[in-house]
Amino acid sequence: MERTGIKNDDTFFQSQKTINCCGRLMSLESPLVMGILNITPDSFYDGGKHFSSDDAIVRQTSKMLQEGADIIDIGPMSTRPGAEIISVEEEEQRLIPALKLLTKEFPETVFSVDTFRSQVARSAVKHGAAIINDISGGCQDPEMFQTIAELHVPYVMMHMQGTPANMQKNPRYEHVVKEVGMFFSSQLEKLKKMGAHDIILDPGFGFGKSLEHNYQLLAGLHYFSMFELPLLVGVSRKSMINKVLSTKPAEALNGTTAINVMALERGAGILRVHDVREAREAVALVSKLNEVEKLNMD
Repeated sequence: MERTGIKNDDTFFQSQKTINCCGRLMSLESPLVMGILNITPDSFYDGGKHFSSDDAIVRQTSKMLQEGADIIDIGPMSTRPGAEIISVEEEEQRLIPALKLLTKEFPETVFSVDTFRSQVARSAVKHGAAIINDISGGCQDPEMFQTIAELHVPYVMMHMQGTPANMQKNPRYEHVVKEVGMFFSSQLEKLKKMGAHDIILDPGFGFGKSLEHNYQLLAGLHYFSMFELPLLVGVSRKSMINKVLSTKPAEALNGTTAINVMALERGAGILRVHDVREAREAVALVSKLNEVEKLNMD
């Protein structure tokens, strides 16, 4: 297996070197940072903060881009545990005006849209989105895989046990790492048969996982390198940090950075974060360490 990107004796980045975002090739030679832009009133950390006005949306996007975000991931519906599932119409009413605004203000930026609905995915790509980020990995909408194949856009396939409404009600696994891997294997076979390319895998930290499950996934992250696909990790300010450190989401930046470093060392190729500057610094430091280790081994 070809090994590329940051590596040491035990871990490496996946061998796929680029993703095609509507004709624009994004390199995966070095880890990417995906900035989170929630345009909802009820997200677990920043609900309502970037929802109130166009100025707030533009200001936060500009801040993340200045801090080094490679991708901006727009979330029009909260998927925190117990979140209310809004209608397709309301999701589009939140998303499309914001997407039109942002693609006009930042025409060179790669925008991702966080949705598990094929209709919303079609509308998003029509109005400038270049990546679809599906928390359900194709399980919530039977039309999603065909839609992705037709749209020819990169697709983030995330694993989730259950739905946002019930996912944290006693999640169970015999072996969480292997079961998530089996899910990816099954779903990838379906999606690839339809002709889809540029698939990104997300093990879904905090989505239908207990505290122990989350750390088992982190410890076994290198296991997913067998798929030779980019691996996205999203742990930003989540309960897997707060439960260990007895912090609240607003206090969890240091813990987030620590987990991001562990994820990078275990093969993460994309970090999905609220705090871009700190993630960018984590990437730079891990990259430097691995560069020196490689020189020492040569």
